[in-house]
Amino acid sequence: MVHLPVLVDATSLPPNKGGVARYVGGLLGGLDAAGRHVDVVAKREDLDWLRGQAPGHRYRAAPAVVRVRPVRLVWEQVGLPLLGMRSRASVVHSPHYTFPLVLASRSVVTIHDATFFSDPAAHGTLKRLFFRAWTTAARRFARATVTPSGATASEVDRFVRSARPNVVARLGVDRALFRPPADEEVARFAQAHSLDVTSGWIAFLGTVEPRKSVPALIAAHRALVAADPATPPLLVAGGLGWDDEARRLLTAAGDRPGEPMRYLGYLDLSELAAFLGGSSVVVYPSTGEGFGLPVLEGMSCGAAVLTTRRLALPEIGGDAVAYTEPEAGALERDLGALLHDPDLRARLADDAVARSARFTWDTCASAHVAVWTS
Repeated sequence: MVHLPVLVDATSLPPNKGGVARYVGGLLGGLDAAGRHVDVVAKREDLDWLRGQAPGHRYRAAPAVVRVRPVRLVWEQVGLPLLGMRSRASVVHSPHYTFPLVLASRSVVTIHDATFFSDPAAHGTLKRLFFRAWTTAARRFARATVTPSGATASEVDRFVRSARPNVVARLGVDRALFRPPADEEVARFAQAHSLDVTSGWIAFLGTVEPRKSVPALIAAHRALVAADPATPPLLVAGGLGWDDEARRLLTAAGDRPGEPMRYLGYLDLSELAAFLGGSSVVVYPSTGEGFGLPVLEGMSCGAAVLTTRRLALPEIGGDAVAYTEPEAGALERDLGALLHDPDLRARLADDAVARSARFTWDTCASAHVAVWTS
């Protein structure tokens, strides 16, 4: 076992353990499995969860004030450099865009997404300006940057020119959590959410934001239900972001059993295999992703996945998923065709499980070690 002189700043983990938390937990788990250990700083309430993912690292509690996002950003510039010096870290890894400017020469920064440049209308003004500024700073001043896909690396290099290393480290999937569910797991999930397991459901998982095209998916589903009332219900799971139209539609739908569309909100991680793997189809009609973790997780659960060919999504799905466009008409046509072709769904499900096995946290961790030690 080797303890690397690296400090990973995990203070940006969200409470629901989605997004960046899945990345950080998976990365630390991959490092742990390879016998490579680092120092990790995190909010006190996240320490038990992180230790459960990867017990071999040396964990430190950040001050309680980092729970407040603006204060966390100030602490990142002042407290994190001090901690880095005390822990004698030669590298500070910042896993979510921002990093301590005073330690730029020692910082490796993960940039998850370039759509703040390529698709600015998909983001609010303040968020777009904030992440553009930090992406530019990371490429120009940090020791190196890490991106989760070749597509994102190309987009970042297209918009921010820099001679500094920009390394691709594709994300992995936790196969203990995301795996084809047993029939009894699917039955328990269906019972818990008052679903008819025989008719199945159409699943969407992710933060509901404009680029996810949820209103178009809802419109397509309504048209399918109007044409065939036996169409499986559409279940939307994830946080409500900044898509006002989607928020209105989902809030109005609520979570009433028997309705053709329901908003389930956040699901516990333990429910996701049954939700995704028990579905008739997982639909992810994004206009562009830096990686597309819900697509990979659906594939790993043995789901037939329908997504788009935008940015990193075909890099993840390959020929093991079906493709559409993020507009209501295309979604109605392609989702309807998939629902009426059980043989195609079965083939996609088998191919998806096989392809998802290529994406491991061990490989992701190795890419990080290479950039830390270069």
